[in-house]
Amino acid sequence: MSPELTPKGAATRQRIVEGAAAEIRERGVAVTTLDDVRARTGTSKSQLFHYFPDGKEELLLAVARFESDQVLEVQQPELGQLTSWAAWRRWRDTVVSHYDGRGRHCPLNVLISQLGRSTPGAQAVVGEMLRRWQDAIAAGVRHLQQAGEVAAELDADRTAAALLAGIQGGVVVMLSTGRIDHLEAALDVGIENLRASGDR
Repeated sequence: MSPELTPKGAATRQRIVEGAAAEIRERGVAVTTLDDVRARTGTSKSQLFHYFPDGKEELLLAVARFESDQVLEVQQPELGQLTSWAAWRRWRDTVVSHYDGRGRHCPLNVLISQLGRSTPGAQAVVGEMLRRWQDAIAAGVRHLQQAGEVAAELDADRTAAALLAGIQGGVVVMLSTGRIDHLEAALDVGIENLRASGDR
């Protein structure tokens, strides 16, 4: 467990976490060492172990938390305001623009393909991030149900899970091929089907 930190200490710890995150995005978690992180962040060995006494595993957990927050923060405020079809469209455009711009260096790639497999703690962080993401989408579906825009019998949680799975799949295809159209299709078809449910 990390010691209680002063503001300066908290800033130093955050700098180490962000440097480690950048290193892992560029080189991969398997080959990134604590020495790599130290070199990138200008941190001494004693400093690194002061903030992360348990070494690499503790640092990876901190990076997983940081990256999971990044995945959700880049979608705000749109993700938290899915209260109209225009708002859903803005969220869709935000997601597509973000992943199109970040490519293989996106936090989601690091979380799903690398950090989530590195330690049980990091896996739990990834699971919690996905739950928060799904809950936010489901809240948007329920808002539309209350407004009479979406079929009342629709299962909001399953609908959100399907949309989220589509986003994950679209990002994986983009990472493999460089093409963004699968992610666009997953979002567009998912939102179109949601909208069509209210017309039945």
